[in-house]
Amino acid sequence: MFDTNFFAAPLDLVLGALTGLVFGFLLVRGGVSRFETIVGQFRLRDFTVVKVMATAVVVGGLGVYGLEAAGLIENLHVKAAALPANAIGGAIFGIGMAVLGYCPGTGVAALAEGARDARWGIVGMLAGAALYAEIQAPLGRLLRSTFGDAGELGKATLATLTGWSPFAFLVPMGILAAVGFAFLERRERLGRR
Repeated sequence: MFDTNFFAAPLDLVLGALTGLVFGFLLVRGGVSRFETIVGQFRLRDFTVVKVMATAVVVGGLGVYGLEAAGLIENLHVKAAALPANAIGGAIFGIGMAVLGYCPGTGVAALAEGARDARWGIVGMLAGAALYAEIQAPLGRLLRSTFGDAGELGKATLATLTGWSPFAFLVPMGILAAVGFAFLERRERLGRR
């Protein structure tokens, strides 16, 4: 009747749900599940989103590559980079985020908080995901016929492209983020006066 291979193992589903709950809780505590925070970022008045995202990138990168270096992660999966497709997807994502005032994660967190404005956004996100699932293959063929292999970098990271350690990028990113945070905090304090 049902394809039993469709869903992950029950323990994986429970761990995924718990991870999602913790992630949602942290989004709410960080204030990025609020429409005003997202719109404030686009208006360059509230830099909470930049600070949260930069922290997530640096901590996540250090964590993942640290676990890999310790041998706790084998075969780290890196998606192939296709710059034309990434640019189109990023533009659609950015437009949707600017119009709605939420990204998928913050939209679900806002809905869980009771934000009524997130309801239709979630419906739109699900409809967009369903549409993408239907047109992804023909759209990929169209992009390949239009751009050829231009922008197809394969499974590339800065570390694989340069031959350097990932930490050669992550540590300076962390320092740059800390300096940037200090600058943004000072700017926000001066703006409140």
